[in-house]
Amino acid sequence: MYKFLVIQTAFTGDVVLATAILEKLHQYYPDAQIDFLLRKGNEGLLEHHPYITNLLIWDKKHQKKRNLLKMALRVRKERYTHIINPHRFLTSGFVMMLSGAKYRSGYSKNPLSMFFTKSSPHILSAPHSKQFVLETERYQLLIDDITDDVPGVPKLYPTLQNFESVKQYKGQPYVCIAPSSVWFTKRFPAARWAELINLLPDKYKIYILGAPSDKELAENIIALSGKEGVGQLCGKLNYLESAALMKDADMSYANDSAPLHFASAMNAPVTGVFCSTISTYGFGPQSENSRIVEIDYKLECRPCGLHGRKKCPVGHFRCARDIKNEQLLWWI
Repeated sequence: MYKFLVIQTAFTGDVVLATAILEKLHQYYPDAQIDFLLRKGNEGLLEHHPYITNLLIWDKKHQKKRNLLKMALRVRKERYTHIINPHRFLTSGFVMMLSGAKYRSGYSKNPLSMFFTKSSPHILSAPHSKQFVLETERYQLLIDDITDDVPGVPKLYPTLQNFESVKQYKGQPYVCIAPSSVWFTKRFPAARWAELINLLPDKYKIYILGAPSDKELAENIIALSGKEGVGQLCGKLNYLESAALMKDADMSYANDSAPLHFASAMNAPVTGVFCSTISTYGFGPQSENSRIVEIDYKLECRPCGLHGRKKCPVGHFRCARDIKNEQLLWWI
């Protein structure tokens, strides 16, 4: 029997996108064992996933190198037949190198790609290109020889309990807003989120989603809006509960960040707001009812980086400030 391991130890959104690989592997090998290796803190995304047999959790924050070696030895002991690694960095390459798996597929950018049996390019589209490749299309290159060349679609599987936990918030039409990001220049400004809240029709209940650390930002947005009854849910929902709430929203808004992919993985209506990063890098929404919102002219300093920055390097932050309100209201 085939025994697969998918490795993605990067950020939360990257794990969500990697579920596209799980979907495709299960389609072609429905009886195979599929395990998933991810960083500690992201395991809640894949709890009770119907296609995953085992979650392997690497603690990167405490005794990182020691825990990496222990994980690599565990992987070797498991005797996987196939390892698929959409993570491009040395740590995951080290695990693959020691694995003993006959099929080891990863990107050529990985520093240890010489130890892979299959090495694929990970090429970002040029800025302002009219043609670009989605990240899930790049992922498909890793397994096109054992499946096909049609990319899978990311998918999350909230449980019945997850849906029951958020049922209380679904009494009327609602909109979700996930206003935060790890990177400042990926965040649409708080004052602009407040403007949006006041422009949305009164029939909509509005919920602000995020981590416990986003609570202050959410409260600031609510205060700036001056609107009563906005639901502040930062830290009150786990990953799958947030996804379950997004599923039935009339619209969800998110920056170029993990919640955007939560919505895609539920095929929920979503608007992706791209500030300093650009949609042509391939990390846009994949829901059937979705749109990318970004400035409608060429800005020489944009993008200022692949992942965003802690502050605008030129000071004006026009990539966010010049997005128009009517762009955000495209669905109304």
